Amino acid sequence: MPAIFTLTFNPCIDVNTYVEALRPEVKLRCAEPLVQPGGGGINVARAIVQLGGRATALFPCGGDTGRRLQGLLSAEKVSFIPVGIAGNTRENIIVTERSTGNQYKLNMPGAELDTTACNALLSALGSQPQLDYVVVSGSLAPGVSPGIYQDIKRIVQSKKAMLVVDTSGEALKSAVACGPDLVKLSVHELASLMDAEEFPSITDTGGLSSLAEIEAAAHCLSKAGVRTVVVSLGARGAFWMSGGQEGRIHAPVVKTVSTVGAGDSMVAGIVLSLSMGRPMSEAVEYGIACGSAATMHPGTTLCNKEDVERIMLQIKEKTNGNEKDIDHRGRA
Repeated sequence: MPAIFTLTFNPCIDVNTYVEALRPEVKLRCAEPLVQPGGGGINVARAIVQLGGRATALFPCGGDTGRRLQGLLSAEKVSFIPVGIAGNTRENIIVTERSTGNQYKLNMPGAELDTTACNALLSALGSQPQLDYVVVSGSLAPGVSPGIYQDIKRIVQSKKAMLVVDTSGEALKSAVACGPDLVKLSVHELASLMDAEEFPSITDTGGLSSLAEIEAAAHCLSKAGVRTVVVSLGARGAFWMSGGQEGRIHAPVVKTVSTVGAGDSMVAGIVLSLSMGRPMSEAVEYGIACGSAATMHPGTTLCNKEDVERIMLQIKEKTNGNEKDIDHRGRA
């Protein structure tokens, strides 16, 4: 069985709650909180386990919150390798307004990781006897240089594994520069990597204005050495490009409760599918189903297998009715 490892530099505990409405300078009565493990790679590992697969989460961990995080992962039967640090694992707060449905995500900065902690994480990754897929997902913790992706790439190459990246900002730029096997990113994140002179709409709108521009930008990443590019289009599905093939896959309409963890669930579905030998087109379809399923649940509950299977049927039906929108042999 392929070995899937996830690496999370800035793990957390997510505390999810509801209030009727956010108002300043008054006591707000919150609903009973839903407390769950969090952080990009940790969520990917959790989702893979919920889908019936196996994955091991590697992350720095410290303090009482770090011990609580380990307990929460054990309760979900997720394998993990904690690397001890001096600081405390962070706690994030997610508040949803019942009156509007608006969701507010309050992310704390996290404990600073020094060179010793970073080297310990890299050593733990490199010491694994088998690595087939390494998913590096989420933000970098304070103190971590974006250049660490070069070190990760060397380890992954030495193990003949596949490097999957889902991050943003300077970390994303550094990750793309090292030539990962797969990058999953949003339209906004894709735009952040493009030259404004080549894509003038970025200056005007802050993003890419059309599917044609998204395709062109994905081609730029492909030429830069990224083997597979998956661009999440949110409720509109995803565009993917890999090995001379590309396609657009539409997402089904579902009732959204929380968007937290949807992107992580999408990555989990893609990686799990690839580990089972499925082609990229099917892997992205499954990823979209997982991401959509995650939005149907509160907090960082992520996707469950039953919802994913039901949504997959909807995607297949839509695909069969929109042959012009999807072409897995060439350009969409």
